[in-house]
Amino acid sequence: MSQLASRGQLRMMFLRRALVTVPLVLLLGMASGLLSNSGYGNAWFASLRKPAFMPPGWAFGVAWTILYILQGIALAIVLRARHGSTRSRAVAAFVVQLALNLAWSPLFFAAHRVTAALWLIVAIFAAAAYTMLLFGRIRRTAAVLMLPYLAWLLFAAALNQRIDSMNPSAETLAPKARSTQISL
Repeated sequence: MSQLASRGQLRMMFLRRALVTVPLVLLLGMASGLLSNSGYGNAWFASLRKPAFMPPGWAFGVAWTILYILQGIALAIVLRARHGSTRSRAVAAFVVQLALNLAWSPLFFAAHRVTAALWLIVAIFAAAAYTMLLFGRIRRTAAVLMLPYLAWLLFAAALNQRIDSMNPSAETLAPKARSTQISL
């Protein structure tokens, strides 16, 4: 006998998936940033010239936390849907765009490859837009949840491009040495 799930069962199925996808995406994003020493605490990054529209350091943490949560919810929505091959392609596209996203911080902050990081953002945007398109074929809400991420990627690309143009020798710039002197 075949029965449809009740609304309560569907909600619980979504909640179970979201309780896995949201923390997983958020933790992967945080790990990428922490392991690559991203942000203003990075001596190399602190020494770069930055554009006037560069937000304060705390804004990046807030923005990325929200964006990773939205991505995790969108993924949970898609995982709950039953669309066979479309769902499989959408999840695969999500994994690809997330992997590209996670590679950006190590490329920019750890490897100091500013120009390559800009091209990576272009690839991330294309992969995220394709993911959003596939998500939209399954659940419109999942696609809408990806829109802030796409907007932020455009902003990040503008920042990356300006930093690249303002710091032509950024890739060869050595980070400031840390002092080992003890002051009393």
